[in-house]
Amino acid sequence: MSEERQFDTARYDTRRVREESAHAAAADGHTTPRRRTRRRKRFRFLKRFVAWLLFVVIASLALSGVGWLLANDFAALNKEPLTATVTITKDDDINTIADKLSDEGLIEYKWFFKLFGKIAHAEDKIGIGEHDLNTQMDYNALINGMRSSSGALTSETVRIVIPEGYTVRQIIALMAKYGVNTEEELLDAAANYNFGYAFITGETGDVSRLEGFLFPDTYEFYVNGKPSTALGRMLTNFDNKMDEGMMDLVEASGYSLGEIITIASLIEKETDGHDRANIASVIYNRLNHVGETYHLLQIDASQIYGLGERYTGKLTQSDLNIDTPYNTHLHQGLPPTPIANPGIASIKAALEPAQTGYYFYALGTDGVHHFFDTYAKFLNFVNSNQYAG
Repeated sequence: MSEERQFDTARYDTRRVREESAHAAAADGHTTPRRRTRRRKRFRFLKRFVAWLLFVVIASLALSGVGWLLANDFAALNKEPLTATVTITKDDDINTIADKLSDEGLIEYKWFFKLFGKIAHAEDKIGIGEHDLNTQMDYNALINGMRSSSGALTSETVRIVIPEGYTVRQIIALMAKYGVNTEEELLDAAANYNFGYAFITGETGDVSRLEGFLFPDTYEFYVNGKPSTALGRMLTNFDNKMDEGMMDLVEASGYSLGEIITIASLIEKETDGHDRANIASVIYNRLNHVGETYHLLQIDASQIYGLGERYTGKLTQSDLNIDTPYNTHLHQGLPPTPIANPGIASIKAALEPAQTGYYFYALGTDGVHHFFDTYAKFLNFVNSNQYAG
């Protein structure tokens, strides 16, 4: 046999030996490394699939639960009945509004309300002021419930301090100066608009019907806003200040609310800031007892109010002789309306006066009022160098 033939035979024999060895290994239950790798890959894939499927199931259950809670809050479902008054100022935005709603128990998920508010452009709808809301309102109703007929948070506003003792006309002039609206429009609303408060008893057509009830405070008004809305905010503030406790004191006084506010307005215009209770005692002593004044209050500030534009800045004896309904030198008892808008301290003084025997007071050179129980003592003081004149 040739050498070439012998080599081919040897190669054939070697291949047969390898094949027989592989069959024998398979028969003994052994696998090749490649097959073992494939099985491990399939097992890892199966574990990953099961883990992914389990996560999807758990996440779906969790999201469905959270989604139901969010839906309940959004749609105002299953909530305990609750009413709250929320005050919105120019400094508020959707974040602080959500905080206020949450603090009042009107919403549960602030972040969700903020998200909805931004999508719904809530800041272009919500206006400053006090808003009565309740838990039966869904998110959209809450936003609509905080609307203002005058403008929204994004509208231009002005902050105005209304001083204690200002008259209605002074307040309106101040509001017009800052652009709340024109003086004419504000005066028309004050005289004619139906604000719906029982304490406004004066006839329409006269701005004095609001005198005493525009509560002095700091307000945020819309520029070129609705006049009735701006004035209404001050009336609402007064109504809130005259709460149940204050109204119990009014009832116990024996005077009407209008009379108490009239007395408070006289105190406000006369006080030096520290003597309200004593001035109140003088007023009540003159009203309730003949004394030496025969029920005449003789308060100059009342006649100044009655003179209106005729007052030149200095009250003369001639002015005191002019017969107006507010001339308490000529007419007994209280003037027909308040003469200014008093603050809470003067209202409380009118409800809780000091118990004194005073009928007179006069301003001294020391800048404070001095009180007297007789006209003789009063006259001695007026004739002394202690009297401010």
